[in-house]
Amino acid sequence: MIPAVMPTYGRWDVEVDRGEGPYLYATDGRKFLDFTSGIAVTGLGHGHRHVVAALCEQANRLWHTSNLFRIPGQEELAQRLVDNSFADTVFFGNSGAEACELAIKIARKYQSETGHSERYRVIGCHGSFHGRTFATLAAAGNEAYLKGFGPPMEGFDHVAFGNLNEMRAAVGKETAAIMVEPIQGEGGVRAAPEGYLRGLRDIADEFGLALIYDEVQCGMGRTGKLFAHEWEGVAPDIMTIAKALGNGFPVGACLATERAAVGMVAGTHGSTFGGNPLAMAAGNAVLDMMLEPGFFEHVGATGQLLRGRLETFVRSYPKLFAELRGSGLLLGIRCIIPAADFVTKLRAHGLLTLTAGENVLRILPPLIVGEREIDEALDVMNKVAREWRA
Repeated sequence: MIPAVMPTYGRWDVEVDRGEGPYLYATDGRKFLDFTSGIAVTGLGHGHRHVVAALCEQANRLWHTSNLFRIPGQEELAQRLVDNSFADTVFFGNSGAEACELAIKIARKYQSETGHSERYRVIGCHGSFHGRTFATLAAAGNEAYLKGFGPPMEGFDHVAFGNLNEMRAAVGKETAAIMVEPIQGEGGVRAAPEGYLRGLRDIADEFGLALIYDEVQCGMGRTGKLFAHEWEGVAPDIMTIAKALGNGFPVGACLATERAAVGMVAGTHGSTFGGNPLAMAAGNAVLDMMLEPGFFEHVGATGQLLRGRLETFVRSYPKLFAELRGSGLLLGIRCIIPAADFVTKLRAHGLLTLTAGENVLRILPPLIVGEREIDEALDVMNKVAREWRA
């Protein structure tokens, strides 16, 4: 008999009761160090006082109207994102998948508005992940996620991540946009090689394409800057964010330049819940913290500390682990042993981590993590590795 909750997840045997900072507490009394951050969502940790206070204050005033009204918090958050990014305008939705859907729509609409209605195809990369809707599944092209749902939505092409020659060769008369993650999270914690984003920008400019970055997982401070692409200094035309933007409250956003959003006028897109007052209170509270002086410096320093500890860890067990990947506090270890089994063992010892493609152990601590928690995590990892080797 099917359970009341549709069984679409392989759930862990952990029933969470509450969270505090980098820790989760289960109903049976177990305590876990959470190096998943709700899959890169709770960047400020669990129960962050400023975010909770902002949500409570807003909840006592107004939860929802609709986008027929002006929403002050929405205008504030949009302006702050514009002021701290390449973008001129922002649309708020409820998830990363919704933001990616809109990014595709904006790219196609841009081509139509500028006299190229024949351009509708989007080139993505193997190993990418953009969401679970029909369009975003097709944009990623992952057969495992598409299986059983009929023919994938037409209009998407795929090339190897990091290969500019393949990208250039894939551009055709019907190509509208290029869509990439600066760091592939689900695909194996694979960072774009140096110069790749610059090369994509050059290809997009040469052929009149829109360049889309999906920073749903790698954005919002995860790499030590507000957005991951800032490290290379190459701006897109359109970008999607979500996850850590609300620190757990559902909110996503699609950012675009004025030029790219030329066709996005009244009636071209909408959302019932997107950008409601509660979501905007969460987003603004998150930005309050992330834009504080020293916040990203802390992320950078702890990212370097964790990376150094993990490099030593990987070298210490060459029969178990092959390489360390990623950037900032989005890190992954490609395993020789089954990564999922190692994650299970870590969880049994109180450390929560994730898997990713290519047999990778994915590590996503909250951005507020400190040296003490890093030491605690490495103690557990070394203990499990030693027992495994024995």
